[in-house]
Amino acid sequence: MNKPRYHPFRSNEAQKQYLSYYDNRAENWPVASGTRIIDTFYGQTFIRISGSTDNPAFVLLPGAASTSFMWESSIKTFSENYRVYAIDNIYDFGRSIYTRPMKNSKDFSGWLNELFAALELGSNINLMGLSYGGWLAAQYALHFPERLRKIILLAPAATILPIQWKFMRRVILFFLPHRFFIKSMMYWLLKDFVQKSKACQMIVDEYIDEVMISRRSFKPKAPVRPTVLNDGELKQIKIPTLFLVGENEKLYSAQKSVRRINTIAPQIEADVIPNAGHDLLFVQQDLVTNKIIEFLKRPSPVEN
Repeated sequence: MNKPRYHPFRSNEAQKQYLSYYDNRAENWPVASGTRIIDTFYGQTFIRISGSTDNPAFVLLPGAASTSFMWESSIKTFSENYRVYAIDNIYDFGRSIYTRPMKNSKDFSGWLNELFAALELGSNINLMGLSYGGWLAAQYALHFPERLRKIILLAPAATILPIQWKFMRRVILFFLPHRFFIKSMMYWLLKDFVQKSKACQMIVDEYIDEVMISRRSFKPKAPVRPTVLNDGELKQIKIPTLFLVGENEKLYSAQKSVRRINTIAPQIEADVIPNAGHDLLFVQQDLVTNKIIEFLKRPSPVEN
């Protein structure tokens, strides 16, 4: 059955309104950048590219219900050191357009591998994901480790520990079509950032507006639920990996997640960020970005 021209949007008007909002939003991107649309087996993928072509590749995967705009506050630092590829997840909001449903982690890993090949990124890729994007990065590392130099997992969804039921209860309400429930979820999830200042609260409020616009614009679809790596899979990750989690993380216990890594997979570098939760990249921006850059600049074992 042929998909309508406005797929994956609800209608022509929804597509027009969302893309207008998205393009206006893109005008605030703080660094010089270009964009590419790559055709893959799973559909078209939109990528925002910045930084010198002489720098190493650094790929960024956003969290769920987010786009490449998630990296707006840190993109300047990353672009000074790397050729940065900020991706709109093909099975989420943004300018990427899926033509086949994503059914499992193998689909996502296959999509990313095809994308990286089309971008000619070679086999020395630095890959980072936040939340859902962190789970995707870990899954890609399991399926295609030979393509990667280093990976960074920022509070990855599941991956290390099961997601707590108190989080899942709020997710269920989050999907109800009312701003109250989205705001309640975001203020709880990003509590440290919201309470930091009025300006930070306004940023979260703007993101809530973005989610509302996206929800009205896109047809709903069943997401692929993130999974927890078993002991064997954790041990299997041999490429240099940095795991960062805020001490007030809501998806799972930060302390227990680091304890499991240190016990099962001590080759993974794990650290807890103080005075932060799932918002660690935003509320502790300087600390987290400095840790990321320091980790990436450190020679990997094969480079020594």
